[in-house]
Amino acid sequence: MEVAERTDEAHARWRAVVEVARAHGLEHVGVAPADVMHRARQALLERAAAGLHDTMQFTYRNPERSTDPQRAVASAASIVVAAAPYLLDDPGMPTDADGHAVPAARVARYAWVDHYTPLRTGLRAVARHLRRAGHRAVVFADDNSLVDREAAWLGGLGWFGKNANLLLPGAGSWFVLGSVVTTADLPVSTPVADGCGACRRCLDACPTGAIVGPGVIDARKCLAWLLQRPGVMPRQWRVAVDDRIYGCDDCQEVCPPTIRFGPRDVAPTTAPGTEVQAWVPVLDLLNADDQSIIERYGRWYLHRRQPRWLRRNALVVLGNVGDGRHEPTVRVIARHLGDDADPVLQAHAVWAAARLGRHDLLADLVARGSASAEVAEELALIGEVEPRRVTP
Repeated sequence: MEVAERTDEAHARWRAVVEVARAHGLEHVGVAPADVMHRARQALLERAAAGLHDTMQFTYRNPERSTDPQRAVASAASIVVAAAPYLLDDPGMPTDADGHAVPAARVARYAWVDHYTPLRTGLRAVARHLRRAGHRAVVFADDNSLVDREAAWLGGLGWFGKNANLLLPGAGSWFVLGSVVTTADLPVSTPVADGCGACRRCLDACPTGAIVGPGVIDARKCLAWLLQRPGVMPRQWRVAVDDRIYGCDDCQEVCPPTIRFGPRDVAPTTAPGTEVQAWVPVLDLLNADDQSIIERYGRWYLHRRQPRWLRRNALVVLGNVGDGRHEPTVRVIARHLGDDADPVLQAHAVWAAARLGRHDLLADLVARGSASAEVAEELALIGEVEPRRVTP
């Protein structure tokens, strides 16, 4: 009888949590046990040992911590997990004052607007509700203290797709994930069975072959990571970057459960005045100062808050989508080839110039040489750069 009463209390507590979550727009919620996530820990350790994480830190930094909810909240009993949709309509590529297309770079959908703030708002409401009832409760979202996808799987929100994204039944993967680790005793949800079957569209669609096995990503090839990683962009993947400047959605855009999303799983309309940053005008970014870039794009992950990494990506994009006959494009590349240019950016400007067939822009730099190892290496390899084909 006592066990039944405790079970009834846990279910009543859970119904109240669901009510709070849904009142704040969180339709997809579940409960995971607050136990060590042994499967995720083993995967992190094995993939790090194989070098698949590259230099990525995040949950790889301390697998013992990121897979143990007790490290987050002592005596935790449950993890409330939630998924918030981030699918929005594409506002279209930017144009100039005359309505003509300008060189532009794509942004991954999750970064078009800030989807984590409304997610955290809902999770904080749940946490406040639990704290008022006498329980400890701490919110985690996009946090290296907890492997959120594993918690969401354990909490019954979805299954792991072969692209390593969590796929929600009937909704797909256009979701950001978060959790509330709590001492409240809540009824644990049942994990969702695999729904991918024999499908391998994501593996075949990855532009660099970064999905090296079902659910296994080699970060050394993953464009989403390479566009955030500091340093020189690996030459073998620059053409594959194409027009991407932040993130990559290719493995989601071919996923059947994801492209057949339900209408209720479209992100809520953004607040008036919110800029939907689906595209970045490349020349504007390359002509902007540091403060302007941080003000506009600073909510994205930039290593050590340095705009140089976005500029580096923009130069690669310019080499892939630009036109060497376009004077504003030529001026931007020439400026980044100047003596006072950042060596990392100068190196990528060398590649962009060669890619657009503007070897004439490199004549002075070749003649005087460079003290920068990065630039010297680029100059030595300009003959190997695949020229971009531009329609006459």
